[in-house]
Amino acid sequence: MTTRVIIVDDQAMVRAGFAALLAAQSDIDVVGEAPDGAQGVELSRRTHPDVVLMDVRMPEMDGLEAARRLLSPPSGVTHRPRVLMLTTFDVDDYVYEALRAGASGFLLKDAPPADLIAAVRVVASGDALLAPSVTRRLIADFAQQRPASRGRPALRLKGLTERETEVLTLVARGQSNTEIAKTLVLAEQTVKTHVSRVLTKLDLRDRAQAVVFAYESGLVAPGE
Repeated sequence: MTTRVIIVDDQAMVRAGFAALLAAQSDIDVVGEAPDGAQGVELSRRTHPDVVLMDVRMPEMDGLEAARRLLSPPSGVTHRPRVLMLTTFDVDDYVYEALRAGASGFLLKDAPPADLIAAVRVVASGDALLAPSVTRRLIADFAQQRPASRGRPALRLKGLTERETEVLTLVARGQSNTEIAKTLVLAEQTVKTHVSRVLTKLDLRDRAQAVVFAYESGLVAPGE
């Protein structure tokens, strides 16, 4: 199955480089490019990509606002792509806000080409790009700056079983399914089932939103 991708970045050379790299992959089809968030949203509405590579800082409309519009579309718009944020900085408040909006992760622009290709595939598969330690640090840093929301998010945790709560805690600490399986002495498929149930019960789209929810509900504290 071919993954349809659009690239939204205000630097033409960056767009061209990423497009050439991704288009060379047999399972990835670059269906468009845009120089700012507003045009990126319009392009996505028109081409229905599976994944949007979204720069964080752009003129006209930045990547954060564009991600919000793509992931919380108006009534009548049913298409919601996966959004992978691109940034030059390893710590950026915009990226945290984008994760809260539903983006599936982020990637540094200077990452090796193989990482970009892998990131697109990971996000297209429905998972979140949370493996890099910098992502965990970023989420922890900004969660620490925002007091946990002890109201509604914390109440929603009561709907989880004890095992599901354990799994969510380990997801928030950046563990993969394989690592969680080893920690809890479970089969990896069982872990996948628990993660799926957690996302369904909490009405979360993917692991990225699960991590943010865990911090904001107070289940996991920064620095643990």
